[in-house]
Amino acid sequence: MTLTDEIVRDPELPGTLLATERDALIPLLRSRPDEDFALRTACPGWTVRHVLAHCGSALMRVVESRFERGVFSPESNDRDIAERADWAVSRIVDELEHGMTEAGPVIAKAGGVLDMVAVGEWVHAGDVREAFGEPGAYAGAGLAYALPLLARISREKDHVPLHADLDDRDEPLRFGGVPGDRPPARYLGDAATLIRLYSGRPLVGTRYELAGAGEKELNLFG
Repeated sequence: MTLTDEIVRDPELPGTLLATERDALIPLLRSRPDEDFALRTACPGWTVRHVLAHCGSALMRVVESRFERGVFSPESNDRDIAERADWAVSRIVDELEHGMTEAGPVIAKAGGVLDMVAVGEWVHAGDVREAFGEPGAYAGAGLAYALPLLARISREKDHVPLHADLDDRDEPLRFGGVPGDRPPARYLGDAATLIRLYSGRPLVGTRYELAGAGEKELNLFG
């Protein structure tokens, strides 16, 4: 993808990302003892259970088209998690599996405004894998679908222009808006670390080069 290439939205891509992640994550969750769901994650104040409760509730809001004022705000997320405080872990996982299965077609029909939900759910799955100590937390089969989604979303948001030469991809990728007075930043490293940068996740133990932009500038999730 060159610096001038247009990115045409593939409406099926978010659903493919969710289904791919579902097939990897749900068996992992069902194999873990309940005490593992109390492990802390990279999300401040949230355990694995909190992350999964948030993910399941967010996807079910998409499936059921429940978008009241302030939806997906920190306060709304906290309320959704609190509503599931007395649920068994198995019920939380069941809801998540259902949401990851059913949300794709709804997101596809939404014209792009909900595509970030799919990316966010995939990143949260990485948060869970990292809390469990699983390798490749922000990699796996879903990465091939998350990268083009993130590239298009970052361009639509006119985010910081970035040219990424990825160790594990043959072709460079362009992220962010069209360069103007500011030349595009450059990233050299692996794709999973780039995901950490764009999602504001911990960078301990990573190795990469970033020129022309600060780490915090790349964070799309706030």
